[in-house]
Amino acid sequence: MADNHRKIGNLSVHPLALGGNVFGWTADEEQSFAVLDAYTAAGGNFIDTADVYSAWAPGNKGGESETVIGNWLAARGNRADVVIATKVGAGIPERPGLSAHTIKSGVEESLRRLRTDYIDLYYTHYDDPSVPVEEFITALDALVKEGKVREIAASNITAERLAEALAFSDASGLAKYAAIQPHYNLVSRDTYEGELASVTARHGLAAIPYYALASGFLTGKYRAGSTVDSARAEGAAKHLTTDRGQRVLAALDEVARAREAEIATVALAWLAAQPTVAAPLASARTVDQLPALLAVADLRLTDAELTRLTEASA
Repeated sequence: MADNHRKIGNLSVHPLALGGNVFGWTADEEQSFAVLDAYTAAGGNFIDTADVYSAWAPGNKGGESETVIGNWLAARGNRADVVIATKVGAGIPERPGLSAHTIKSGVEESLRRLRTDYIDLYYTHYDDPSVPVEEFITALDALVKEGKVREIAASNITAERLAEALAFSDASGLAKYAAIQPHYNLVSRDTYEGELASVTARHGLAAIPYYALASGFLTGKYRAGSTVDSARAEGAAKHLTTDRGQRVLAALDEVARAREAEIATVALAWLAAQPTVAAPLASARTVDQLPALLAVADLRLTDAELTRLTEASA
């Protein structure tokens, strides 16, 4: 499937980024290994995690997902074949914010858990307005120069701060964000479209949207009167109560039937067709959830289908 790989700076990635938030949380190590094996066997190479995954789960403290992925990399001996993205700055108590110290200590801990000597794509997970862009960009640049990080990226950042960080990188000749990970999907468009997307496009950044399936709502499994056994059911089900949610489901049903595709595949294909988007990000707790996600690599929606979905989601 190399012919449909997307570029993020100097990285070449599969059109579906596999979310690692479930590893060590709702998927134990054995289940996680099975999902990772199936994803890479199907041609996938882009695995996304963060140092904070999954600190929110009872008994976890963060780092569980990186540890599972690190154990898998060591067991499979395939580090050179995959692109690993992780993040720093989500406010873990011992590593708050985006100070140079936080970034420097955070990367060492991520490298240790991932059992690797470099990270392909390293995100600032949440912006820290108390830290000047000069400080965190300079700290990230040092990691690139040391060979510990290949490309840098940002998530959860305003258009203004993103533009400021990019301008500083350009002016100083330091490492520059190559990607952004925004909250973006068919039922949440204003979280990215507009000024944030404009800054991204102007600087040639790649977008890797998270919540690409709106916590599972855009798989179509949430319907009026149905119950779904999922840790994220509450977040997904709220879209059922909105007019937009109902319109989007109806349009997805229609396109999915016409294309004989899964609803999740159609939702991801709409996202993949949007300007700046390199690869939607979605996670699978079990191997049987993967095919619908991976199929985004081969589904190209027609202009009419894209328009139908875009209008339904307005």
